[in-house]
Amino acid sequence: MDVNEQLDPDWRELEQSDEPIELANLPPSQTGIDGVVFVSTRMGPQGPRVKYYQRAGQSQPSFSVSISDQPSVVANSLPQRVVDAMAPKVAAWVLLNQPVLLE
Repeated sequence: MDVNEQLDPDWRELEQSDEPIELANLPPSQTGIDGVVFVSTRMGPQGPRVKYYQRAGQSQPSFSVSISDQPSVVANSLPQRVVDAMAPKVAAWVLLNQPVLLE
């Protein structure tokens, strides 16, 4: 299997882009969330969103939460029990930081 086939679709999109992209992996010390919140200026087909990873790494499973007035999970590759436990925390963080995230 090609390395690109193993990458999360968002990472593949980032690698294929020629335009500058800002991104950050925010650790628990910056978010208060147990895990890593990935933020990028690249919006992708689902619109503005952040991604949650239990551990940092481009081949790690994740879920995405929309950056909106009612944040919701828009994609997921983690076990449902993890999403059920962590999505409300990520959604609350998104609401708290929505203006800055959309900027």
